[in-house]
Amino acid sequence: MDLNELRKSPLFQALSDEELKQLMDMAESVLLNSGDVLIRQGDPGDAAYIVTRGEFEVQKQSGQSMIKIDVRNPGDVLGEMALLARTPRTASVIARSEGEVLRISQEAFEKLLASNSSATMTILHSVMARLSQNEALLHQHEKMAALGTLSAGLAHELNNPAAAAQRSASELNKALMKWQSLTHQLELEAHKLNQTRELMEFMREVNERLVNPLNIDTLDKIDLTDELQSWLESKDIPSAWELAPAMIVYGWKSAELEKFQGTPLFNLSIQWLGIGCLTMQLLSEVQQTTERISQIVKAMKSYTYLDQAPLLEVDIHEGLENTLIIMQHKLKQGVTIRRDYAADLPHIEAYASELNQVWTNIIDNAIDAMNGAGEIILRTYTRDDKVVVEIIDCGSGVPEEIQPRIFEPFFTTKAPGHGTGLGLHISHDIIANRHHGQLLVESEPGATKFTAILPVRMKKT
Repeated sequence: MDLNELRKSPLFQALSDEELKQLMDMAESVLLNSGDVLIRQGDPGDAAYIVTRGEFEVQKQSGQSMIKIDVRNPGDVLGEMALLARTPRTASVIARSEGEVLRISQEAFEKLLASNSSATMTILHSVMARLSQNEALLHQHEKMAALGTLSAGLAHELNNPAAAAQRSASELNKALMKWQSLTHQLELEAHKLNQTRELMEFMREVNERLVNPLNIDTLDKIDLTDELQSWLESKDIPSAWELAPAMIVYGWKSAELEKFQGTPLFNLSIQWLGIGCLTMQLLSEVQQTTERISQIVKAMKSYTYLDQAPLLEVDIHEGLENTLIIMQHKLKQGVTIRRDYAADLPHIEAYASELNQVWTNIIDNAIDAMNGAGEIILRTYTRDDKVVVEIIDCGSGVPEEIQPRIFEPFFTTKAPGHGTGLGLHISHDIIANRHHGQLLVESEPGATKFTAILPVRMKKT
């Protein structure tokens, strides 16, 4: 290998020809074909490599995703971080074309750094740049993964009320057409029988009650509905099973309807009354389901703090509640929430959407730890002019021996493919570095508590 090829790397630019020759004597040239794996994630970091020819792609397996971190070209150094730290490889390197690298053993690499301060500074700058690049990429990947999970949950949450609204709207259309037809028939029959005045009085009474639905206990409603349905069926009123539940909501009972018996318009009037109640009930269902959709959209907007500056006066309780709405698809499987909120909790200065990411990560882990069923306690209070948020679950707990490691990047107790090991690391970074607070954990079987301690005002930097 030509010495000029080695000098393409900033690492060797300050070395003399003699030093370069000594290095080459201790190094080994490695030829690779396109697709060959030079470094495999998880393998021991026992050597560094200098790219002398070709292109090499750096990839990282994170959960079920493969992240492309960078492409390295002639002159670039590969594998020095794991070699220096004497840790397993944190990423894989694959040849994108035919290429060649110079393999430098640990002994040779350490001699190079010990004998040449310029090479040491070059490696230091390289490592710092790599750490910054990797951290930014992995943070972005974790955010996108969290967004994907939230999007799936939101799609599920929005689909239910949207489908219900569509179904109710379709039934409402049919009911309105039927109500209009019955109104026309009633008016014609009343005119023929010279009972228009009596009909108008009846319609006025019905319309007044249609604006005031009753709040009836479920068990009472079942009994009243059964009784009214039987009465309607005995009077040969069509669709009694459908009309009775709606009529009960607006306070109509069989005893009250008895007074209309014997009148010439009895059958038509009861049908008109029932269809009117059904129409209003369907309209109420449409309003309720569309309101639910509106609440979810509003919560998502508040959760992400769209169209707002990143540093805001934040209501911690609002952030926690919005997070619960966004995660409703996971909570409703069997998780109950107990709130112990301080009534006088002050607003804090914070990066609002980032704090919501913290609550999401911790609550999501709590749900997984409880296998989707159990109680989560959300507690807030002030202490020493700081706001404290506690999130407590009744899951299996975190073993004491690994508790000191849970905030490390890529450390996870979940099965392969079910966690990136970045959620708690990023949460700790957001609390500790972005907000100058603390994120602590206490755990034993049946009780795991994460405590976020946040200053009311951010430190000026």
